[in-house]
Amino acid sequence: MSQAKIKTLTFAAVHFSVAFAVTFLLTGSWVLGGLIAMIEPAVNTLAYFFHEKAWEAFGRRAPGAGA
Repeated sequence: MSQAKIKTLTFAAVHFSVAFAVTFLLTGSWVLGGLIAMIEPAVNTLAYFFHEKAWEAFGRRAPGAGA
């Protein structure tokens, strides 16, 4: 598995936990906490994966990449 995919999965786990905790603390609702924790981080995780890929592509084209 690529490093970008591993980073994406660990980021997702942290993000799900934070989203649930914040929503639960603000609303007191386990249901709302669970819904928000599933929807928002899932979308954000996909965005993060493509952000990583864009940075990888940018690094391959930039002069002096890796410096």
